[in-house]
Amino acid sequence: MRILLVEDEKSIQDIVKLNLEIEDYEVVVTESGKEALQFFEQQHFELVILDVMLPDISGLQVCEAIRNKNSIIPIIIVSAKDTSSDRIKGLKYGADDYLIKPFHLEELVLRIEKLISRSQIQEDDIIVYNFGPHYVNLSTYKACGVNGEFTLTNREALLMKLFIERKDKVLSRQQILKVVWGYDVYPSTRTIDNFVLSLRKYFEANPRTPQYFHSIRGVGYKFTPDQE
Repeated sequence: MRILLVEDEKSIQDIVKLNLEIEDYEVVVTESGKEALQFFEQQHFELVILDVMLPDISGLQVCEAIRNKNSIIPIIIVSAKDTSSDRIKGLKYGADDYLIKPFHLEELVLRIEKLISRSQIQEDDIIVYNFGPHYVNLSTYKACGVNGEFTLTNREALLMKLFIERKDKVLSRQQILKVVWGYDVYPSTRTIDNFVLSLRKYFEANPRTPQYFHSIRGVGYKFTPDQE
């Protein structure tokens, strides 16, 4: 079990890392919000512990960016800000729990165990998605399209996950950019068009007349998996 700890107070870093390692968790530590987003993009974690006050970007911004990419991974905010409005703001940005500093380490461990257990149940429900004669495995990135089995890239898998979660709804290019490409790394909208074109080649019998991935003129795209 791997945990991403985003905390800029060295004393808290050390004691939380030590106690979680005693509980057999592997802990990756950073004090940078931007580095946390890079770690999250490149590695796999079961849970994120996130401070609000960070030296570069706000922990709330990090929370929002992670949640836009992954709707399941548990996020615990730990902060000295203890007003009800602070807690509500943290939950609105996508956190699953909000723990006020100073906190008891035993309580933190119990909350971690509960959230990871809940998220694993949710992940089991959505690992493989079938539409038409095709399927996508969101865990392994394996898929089956018109030309048989293949492997999606990380970006393609994130885009497919977004389409699946919001099937039959119109997604603007700006929404897709924010979720798939992250908080502060926006490529051109033409990049999205190219990725959707790739998905059409994978899953459409005739990419020129798509059955599943539809262009919505002047807006973006819509995924309609239940079309006959």
